[in-house]
Amino acid sequence: MENVISMSYGNGGKKTSMIIEEMIIPALGNDKLNLLGDGALLRTSGEIAFSSDSFVIYPYFFPGGDIGKLSVCGTVNDLLMCGSIPKYLSLSFILEEGFKIEDLKKIISSIKNTAEEAGIQIVTGDTKVVDRGHGHGIYINTAGIGEKVKGINLGKKRIKIKDKVILTGSIGNHGISILCARENLLESKIKSDCAPLNKIAYTIFKYGEEVKILRDPTRGGAATTLKEFVEGENFSIEIEEEKIPVDREVIGACELLGLDPLYIANEGKIIAIVSPEVSDDIIKDLRNIGCNEASIIGEVVDYTSSKVLLKTLFGGRRILDKITYDLLPRIC
Repeated sequence: MENVISMSYGNGGKKTSMIIEEMIIPALGNDKLNLLGDGALLRTSGEIAFSSDSFVIYPYFFPGGDIGKLSVCGTVNDLLMCGSIPKYLSLSFILEEGFKIEDLKKIISSIKNTAEEAGIQIVTGDTKVVDRGHGHGIYINTAGIGEKVKGINLGKKRIKIKDKVILTGSIGNHGISILCARENLLESKIKSDCAPLNKIAYTIFKYGEEVKILRDPTRGGAATTLKEFVEGENFSIEIEEEKIPVDREVIGACELLGLDPLYIANEGKIIAIVSPEVSDDIIKDLRNIGCNEASIIGEVVDYTSSKVLLKTLFGGRRILDKITYDLLPRIC
């Protein structure tokens, strides 16, 4: 096998088969993928969730993960945010001519490990090659199917006044780790929080109808996610700065670079809005599974509408809107 990808790896012939038979099947094979059909026949019970995502992150290896791990986590976590159990995943590569085959092997190995952790099967996929200078190494597309959990009905129309806002851990790690790795701005030990959220989501799922909405605050960060909850609604969300967990190193990096951690991307956290009657119990359960920084950061209020308000450390309030500037492209 050559050391780098050439255009012939995308022609559907022997070299395409080599990628499939020598790299993908040994790592990811199962009774469905091994059939190597044009698609996969799947058996599900009841209502399903379906999600698709594409991954163009650069650099494709970064502290705490890589594009392979991220491509599994991204779609798995989206399925979880729909209130479903992730079951099946498609996986498609777009490779640039000249991409190192050794790097592709590492990425496939990472996909294997992450899929096993998330309990999801990769059942179909595709590989394409583009000419040098038109692909920046590797892009990945995934689509996933999950089985909806009975008793979970999520949506912002279910949010009520006095519901509590839960954040499952510290924010900003992913975006800052990518920024530091890409630009060599800081000598930083900050690692991405990229991870499948199954264990955390299943812990929250136990509370059924008391859970109103879930979201993983990726691009645009926590502030943008919260703003999406209140848009067009007759309620607002008020959060308290002192209750928002942020690692000290992330705070330092944000201060140095003039950034706000509330707008920095995450890849391993959940924002949940839940009934006030169960919020303390959820926090207790989350901490029992290792989410030691899980916190109730605010609540739904009715003294104004369609706003996200931050109560600052100094007692004032400021309005948080969606991100409006290009903070960091190709974050996922």
